Amino acid sequence: MTTSTVKKVAEERLYNILLAPQISEKATRLAEKQHQFVFKVVKDATKPEVKAAVEKLFEVKVADVNICVTHAKTRNFKQIPGRRKAHKKAYVALKEGFDIDFAGKE
Repeated sequence: MTTSTVKKVAEERLYNILLAPQISEKATRLAEKQHQFVFKVVKDATKPEVKAAVEKLFEVKVADVNICVTHAKTRNFKQIPGRRKAHKKAYVALKEGFDIDFAGKE
């Protein structure tokens, strides 16, 4: 592979790293008070990849990235055993002066 092909593959991967923002009470509180945003990411994502993806997609500067892996749990639904899926979350802290608005601009 040439260097331009490698860069193109790496750039395409950045668009596939972030799956969705996680919107919850805790995530909203973190966004308001500490400028941290929570994203669901692919299972093999690394901290540098998440940082590069957020900076490229949202045009912000990232201060820190923490990753949390939630393992699958066995739960019963009406006495039928089931299993929740495992997922990976990334807590992204932004530098001062930057913000992400998921609601959109008016």
